[in-house]
Amino acid sequence: MVNYSDIDLWEKVRRNKLAYKYILPAAIVMAIVTAYPIIYEIWMAFTNFTIVNLKNPYPAFVGLKNFIDIFKNNVPLENFNFWRTLGFNLIWTFTNVFFHVLIGLSLAVALNTPKLAMKKVYRSLLIIPWAVPSYISALIWKNMFDTQFGAVNLLLAKLGLPHNIAWLTNPNAPIKFLSILPYAFYADLITNVWLGFPFMMVVALGALQSVPKELYEAARIDGATERQQFFSITLPLIRFAMTPAIMLGLIWTFNQFNVIYLVSGGGPLGETEILVTQAYKLVNPAGLFGVASAFGLIVFLILLFITLVTNRISKATESAV
Repeated sequence: MVNYSDIDLWEKVRRNKLAYKYILPAAIVMAIVTAYPIIYEIWMAFTNFTIVNLKNPYPAFVGLKNFIDIFKNNVPLENFNFWRTLGFNLIWTFTNVFFHVLIGLSLAVALNTPKLAMKKVYRSLLIIPWAVPSYISALIWKNMFDTQFGAVNLLLAKLGLPHNIAWLTNPNAPIKFLSILPYAFYADLITNVWLGFPFMMVVALGALQSVPKELYEAARIDGATERQQFFSITLPLIRFAMTPAIMLGLIWTFNQFNVIYLVSGGGPLGETEILVTQAYKLVNPAGLFGVASAFGLIVFLILLFITLVTNRISKATESAV
């Protein structure tokens, strides 16, 4: 039986062979840079590849042992706890993205106010956290949270509030009903919110400027309040711009290595570790390449699941028409 779909496919390839020749060099580079490391990681995830047998090109195949050891916390790494880390990673991600969107959207609405004085100055100042490299900002904030000489504790002392707080080493939370979270979480959170809100602000501001002003004029004529205008006009019309930004924010924050590693270092006692920092420590200093590869695959599947769920709920990939 003739498969006409295959004939159509090869006919399209023949007709566009010049275009495919132009694409071929980039495809080869992507295969070397992206595809090969991914395939190699998948292979390592099912082996006992460690720093001890690094020179052995054919480490032993162990099947699903690495995955089982991860889920059972049977990994020779200090303070390793996969389920605690996963739970903290989810709390970390959604809390950060909530504040990113809340602050970014609020500032965008304020900057979109007609006839606002010094609007360009405000935009320039508010974009600075995004413009500065994240590792520099993380190190600055780490110094600001120093127990004795940090700017945060000095400010609290000036305000007459409790100070000399060991932000990065004290495992006790400042609020009783949030006792599952250490002080270091709030230090990491403040740092990452500082870094993340400008992106949401820029996206929201661009989307707001595309909303036709005539809609607001018609709504005012109909007697709609500003709150009604915001929820009935503004939010629905900027949703298709904000939803992909939020999905990106979820992925970026879920894998925000710099802030966790440089500010709290995953401490105290591994309570502020996220999956990506834990995966790094499986390689350095532990040298467990096989386990780290399996860990990386698990992180990928978790992110894929979160992306598919948020995409289905938000319908981000559907046409705006």
